[in-house]
Amino acid sequence: MAVSTSMASLGQNQKQTPITYPTTAKGQTVDVYFDTKVGDPYRWLEDDKSAETAAWVKEENKVTYDYLSQIPFRGALKARLEKLWNYEKISAPFKEGNFIYYYKNNGLQNQAVLYRKDAKGKEEVFLDPNTFSKLGTTSLGGLDFSKDGSKVAYSISEGGSDWRKVILMDVNNFKKLEDTLVDIKFSGVSWKGNEGFYYSSYDKPKGSELSAKTDQHKLYYHKLGTAQKDDQVIFGADQKRRYVGGGVTEDNHYLVITAANSTYGNELYIQDLTKPNSPIITIVDNFNSDNNIIENEGGKLFIETDLNAPNKRIVSVDISNPKPENWKDVIPETENVLTPSTGAGYFFANYMKDAVSIVKQYDYSGKLVREIQLPGLGTATGFGSKKDEKTLYYSFTNYITPGTIYSFEPKAGKSAVYAQPKVDFKSEDYVSTQVFYTSKDGTKVPMIITHKKGLKLDGNNPTILYGYGGFNISLTPSFSVSNAVWMENGGIYAVANLRGGGEYGKKWHDAGIKTQKQNVFDDFIAAAEYLIAQKYTSSSFLAIRGGSNGGLLVGAAMTQRPDLMKVALPAVGVMDMLRYHTFTSGAGWAFDYGTSADSKEMFEYLKSYSPVQNVKTGVQYPATLVTTGDHDDRVVPAHSFKFAAELQEKQTGTNPVLIRIDINAGHGAGKSLAATIQEICDIQAFTLYNMGFTTLSTINNP
Repeated sequence: MAVSTSMASLGQNQKQTPITYPTTAKGQTVDVYFDTKVGDPYRWLEDDKSAETAAWVKEENKVTYDYLSQIPFRGALKARLEKLWNYEKISAPFKEGNFIYYYKNNGLQNQAVLYRKDAKGKEEVFLDPNTFSKLGTTSLGGLDFSKDGSKVAYSISEGGSDWRKVILMDVNNFKKLEDTLVDIKFSGVSWKGNEGFYYSSYDKPKGSELSAKTDQHKLYYHKLGTAQKDDQVIFGADQKRRYVGGGVTEDNHYLVITAANSTYGNELYIQDLTKPNSPIITIVDNFNSDNNIIENEGGKLFIETDLNAPNKRIVSVDISNPKPENWKDVIPETENVLTPSTGAGYFFANYMKDAVSIVKQYDYSGKLVREIQLPGLGTATGFGSKKDEKTLYYSFTNYITPGTIYSFEPKAGKSAVYAQPKVDFKSEDYVSTQVFYTSKDGTKVPMIITHKKGLKLDGNNPTILYGYGGFNISLTPSFSVSNAVWMENGGIYAVANLRGGGEYGKKWHDAGIKTQKQNVFDDFIAAAEYLIAQKYTSSSFLAIRGGSNGGLLVGAAMTQRPDLMKVALPAVGVMDMLRYHTFTSGAGWAFDYGTSADSKEMFEYLKSYSPVQNVKTGVQYPATLVTTGDHDDRVVPAHSFKFAAELQEKQTGTNPVLIRIDINAGHGAGKSLAATIQEICDIQAFTLYNMGFTTLSTINNP
């Protein structure tokens, strides 16, 4: 099935029917920042508990779905997405106690099912999240086994919320062990032996749990058989921190505590669990670096850190004197960014070179054992296991290669295919090319462009340009069914590795934060200009897309250069930069963004690009489909609500500006497959329709 590119010239004459948008009431709210008055007429949309907001959501969705329903090829697009997605997906296996566990989805199940096999190879379902709720809106959030594997604590998320419930179960008879733990957020579960575990959470906020500020994280210990209200606070009662985590080392000897106030930089602590009432020892007492204990041999600690090593290194230190001045390099910093894992008694150093993986195996002394031969250029993940495992697993993927799982024998260094998905997609018909383009200030930025072979560079190819550019997160190549369908239809998928990300380490990240944030938008705009200049596409066939911080990216780019693209697709975006830090855990993003309360300079800088404050009357903005979830408590939907209201009020011309609000959905994690497919269908249908296409030519896989 492919878009008939000959339709492009015809489709440009397609006329859009003007849309009657819901009337969004305007309030009189005005804030004063350093003597500057800023109006916020849609402040009332921040109240997610009000009947008025609920009514507005319903009216906006009606307009949006009425529009989408008129797109003639929407049904065919959904059918193709479902067909391509309908293949068995299986995870790498992992051993806990007497069982081997693995996840499997038979094709179109809303959530993957957790299976297990016993010593005789008998298979049974262990947990089926599809039974958690009728509509598939409750998902499995996490899974942690006790040290002997006899008990499990699994968390569930309802409606996509970051708030979790934790259920305790005996793995042998499936019996629930005690009352469900509630109100747990941004936390895993880490068992101390088999009798209890550590977890983290916030006090339940007053007002809306979906939008009220949460900024004091605490680490608790829960002893089995006791009430949650009696759980002991281990860390965070006196030391106010926004993010606190606790994990027990594999040998059950130490509790490792990390504490942070932002998304970068953490304190590091350790406590000896073998001695009753032992003190918590400080290893790192500031937030100037990222630090994580990844392994120990008795009292010898191995720490992953970017202290004095922007691309990261692994150091060792004795617990008797663990301060940074005593750290010794085990795997020194290199020119490429390091992400390590441990398994079978080895370190696996996963290096990122121009956003693709190079993996090297080291012993605990830092001696190189081998470089692992990967199947090609792409992204390798995995290699983690317990120390006594003899076989490890890793996955490999890129933009045209569905994720394949390999087994790996660390002694012999041999890889073998363990599970290869049977996807109805001919990888050999497509090509991925990495280019380096020049941004506004002369910086070279990488971008990977993927499309069908034999593509004509005539400027008429529908193109999605995707970006993120923040929080030290790297965009590495991976296969996606939605992108596969887009490319089948003659589309180009381009991913730019913008500053603010982690592709080149801390320096690359720091070049896109606070008062350097405009670099990120400039990089994205320059990527679009490159694609147009090289005739991959033109402004009439270019869509820009991003989610969360990437939604901010799209919002900033489309308000700064509305002429550059035909379609804008901001998802769950941070759109009000003056107020983001007042919602849920938003204050923790200040390392990247700064806040409007920091200084007059920071306020003015944020206001200069904040999407909500930069929608102007009399401008023709691109066709825009804003997407969010009504239960998003990471980036509250009010960001998207206010941005959509501003666009609908001020848009000039007939390009539609719509908002699609998923009900009982959050920031994205745990969304049912049915809801995911429908959302992708609507986004691609909206995009192609607004580029002028009115039909799909069923060339491939009719």
